[in-house]
Amino acid sequence: MYLGIKKYNNSKFKYHAYLFKYEGEIRNKIIEYKFNEKSYLCHTFWKLIVNDNKIYNFIKDYDIIISVPMYKTKKTKRGYNQAEIIAKEIGKTKLITYEKNILVKTKNTEIQSSLNKTNRLNNIKGAFKIQNAEKIRNKKVIIFDDIYTTGATANECAKIVKQAGVKEVSILTIAKD
Repeated sequence: MYLGIKKYNNSKFKYHAYLFKYEGEIRNKIIEYKFNEKSYLCHTFWKLIVNDNKIYNFIKDYDIIISVPMYKTKKTKRGYNQAEIIAKEIGKTKLITYEKNILVKTKNTEIQSSLNKTNRLNNIKGAFKIQNAEKIRNKKVIIFDDIYTTGATANECAKIVKQAGVKEVSILTIAKD
């Protein structure tokens, strides 16, 4: 297992924890999970996350986990939000509380993987808003997503979450590119 918990100085978030490098079989399974109607793979990813001692200890230092949201029409078309399913499962462990409908995607953006780094930053800018901010205010929050590539999505989400008055925000992903 490829594991990293990287501290970010001068960033929108404090840490980024991830299990794998985004390549080979892990890359293939994440793509299947997201785009090939294989939502059942969430159980495999969830087990890998909560059964890793370093990730487990990382998660238990936080109060709330939220997921990177999808725009409503994209979620309806796919049938599920892959990040949301795993974040909910992590919340069911009672290790951390899962909160739904905190971070909301308000802009139908292009798929990030189809863009270069500069275009990713522009594409995702202003795409999210906070609702129910009182649920996360003064809390330590983890934002969960499946993949960390350029950091554009993670930074934009963390920026919006920080504006809600959280104590600390970090990122958790299955894999890092």
